[in-house]
This record gives sequence, C-alpha cells and structure tokens, in this order.
Amino acid sequence: MDEVENFKSELLSVINERQQVTYNDLAEYANSRGISEELLKKGLQELQQISTIASRSSGGILTYYILQDKSELRKIMIVEDDKNINKLVSLSVGKGFEITQIYDGSEAIRKVKNIKPDLVVLDLMLPGADGLEICQKIKTDPELKHAIVIIISAMEATSNRFKGIKYGADYYIKKPFDPDELRGLVTIFLKKKGKRFDPLIDLPNEAKISNALEKALQEGEEQEIGRLRVEGFADFANSFGGSSGITILRLISQILQDKVRDNGKNVFLGFLNSDDFVIAGQKDHVEKMVNSLKEEFSAVVPFIYQSEGYKPIEKGLDEIYETDKPRLSLSYTTIPKGTVKAKRAEILKSKHAGKGIGSYTYDELRQMLGSDNIDISITRDESGVKLAVGKGAGK
Repeated sequence: MDEVENFKSELLSVINERQQVTYNDLAEYANSRGISEELLKKGLQELQQISTIASRSSGGILTYYILQDKSELRKIMIVEDDKNINKLVSLSVGKGFEITQIYDGSEAIRKVKNIKPDLVVLDLMLPGADGLEICQKIKTDPELKHAIVIIISAMEATSNRFKGIKYGADYYIKKPFDPDELRGLVTIFLKKKGKRFDPLIDLPNEAKISNALEKALQEGEEQEIGRLRVEGFADFANSFGGSSGITILRLISQILQDKVRDNGKNVFLGFLNSDDFVIAGQKDHVEKMVNSLKEEFSAVVPFIYQSEGYKPIEKGLDEIYETDKPRLSLSYTTIPKGTVKAKRAEILKSKHAGKGIGSYTYDELRQMLGSDNIDISITRDESGVKLAVGKGAGK
C-alpha cells in the first residue's frame, strides 16, 4: 500500500467507528498524524468516488457519513416532465440505483404502487396529477409511506415548500439545483449506515454545537452568538398536534439551510432540540440571513393557518388572528459573549475536573444561551420523529 491507500484505510476506520464525522474533526486527526490537508482531501475524494462515504454540508458544517452496501438495488422514481431535467436528475443521483423515469403525474400515480420506490424525486408542475398530489398519495399509503420524497421545483418556494413538507415530503430543493447537493442527499438518505437520515434531527448536535460555541467565544467582536426562537410554538403544537409542530420545525430548518447556503458564509446553525436554534457567525452575514428568514416565514404563516382550517388567505393576518389562536413568529436574540462565558463558568464547575470541557448537553447549551424552555421535547424512534409538549417534557 502507498501513503494514500494507507491513509484512506485509516480514514475509513475513523468514519466507520463514528458513522459520521465533520471535516474539521478529520482535519485535526490528520494533523495529529502529520498528514497534509492535500492528502486528506485526496483520500476523502477517492473514498467518495468508490461510494464508501458521502458528504453533506449541514448548518454550515461539512460532515462525512459512512455508507453501507445493500445486497439489492434501491429503487428511485424520477417524476419530471422536462426530459432534459429528468435526465439531469438521473445523472445527478449517480450509479448504483434502479431508476425509473416518468414524465407525467397521472402515470406516476398509476405506476408508483407497482414500482414501490425507496425514493421519489418530484417536480411540482406536472401534466395530469401535480407533485403535491403524488406526494400526498405516497405518504398516506401504508405500503408506500416509508419512501423518501424529495421535491425539486422552480415554483415560488414560500407556500410550496410548506405544502410539500405538510404533505410529507422529506426535503425541498429549489431549481436550478446543485447536482452534487442532490447526489449527496439521495446517497445519504438511501445508504447511510445506522439510523435513517433525517434533515431535522441531523442538524448539528450537542457535540458540534459545543465546538462551534467554543470557537465563537474565542473570535473577535465581529463574530456573534444568537438564539432564534419560534414564538408561540408550544401553543401551536398543543392546538394542532405534534405532527403540525414537527412540520413547522422542518420548514424553518430547511429555510435556514437555504439561507446558510445563500447568505450565510461562515455562519453556523444548530438545533437546540426544542423550539429554538443557535446561530453563530460574522455579524453582517447573520443579520442578512436572519432578516431574510423572518421575511419568508412571515409570508408563509397565513398558509400555515389556512392549512389548519382557518379563514381564506385573502382575509389577512389580523382577521385570521381575531380569535384566540397561537400566533407564530420568529425572534432572534444576540447573546453577549460575556453572558455566555459567565453561564459556561457555572456549568463547568459541575463538570468533572481534569477531564476537559468535552461536549455540553442540550440542557447546558440552552442554559448558556438563555433558553430555559423545557415544554418542548423532540425524540426519535423507529416510527419517526416525535414531539411532546408540556411542563418538563424535555426532562
């Protein structure tokens, strides 16, 4: 074995042991072994080319996932009426799948039961049945509901993204799409080792948030730390159910992912496993991203309430909210670094001396960021993501 092959074997062992590892962690490992960044990138690229690992940027962090070999080909159904785009989607998802290309919505509805795809890539505007109708049919059919649905659409995303997620879509990508993004997402959805990939839960976890927070505390004043909260979320979930609450969190998470890609250079995003998120990064980038997010979320709120059976959209928010209903909104609070450091010092007193800082728990992270809401708890089991509301739900 030459140097590259030896290091590739080491890399594969490290990623396999943890199942998913950030690029920064791998870079630290390579540095500790005296391996150059050039060799690290070469090794990761070659491992991806032979489909043993896949990567995805989530919340501003590039993460590598170990893949598992499947004895049977996973089935992908592409429903897109534009033949050129249909072909591009097929080429983008790559080899190693059994792909069926369909160009008509009604044909997709007729054939999906027989094909029983593991993953469906859907356009929204289709002849015959539209993409939302197809998505709803798939997700309400006991034999099909476990299929992954990815919507790719050029339609205005404000209401359509929400509707897609409401009808059960796992992810929404805006056209023109990045073929590499689609390939990575499809590969991780279908081949990731361990628990099924979920874009909501797979936002940076406690360890990644802890590392990002420590880094942000060491940066200059041009870097800020803040908390994004979904105001009225607990009341909304109580009124309309946990499933509706999860839809809102998925919606915000996916809009945030878009904003990080579009406006958030060097911005970190993490989910605090409740009704709030942590954001850290350069002040002007964070401000631009948050303002864009608030604008889009405000535009979609009327559609959210319309979907729950309230007045037609033309009535406007004031009339929609004229009765006693939870009012959803987003608030962003910048947390002074001195405040975070003071709360961190209190937490560190209770940690075992001599063992380093390590990773903070979600409770500790929320304490540092002034998020003391324990009314919301997000859990996951084999049946999917669950949301609980009530005092002490997070305990």
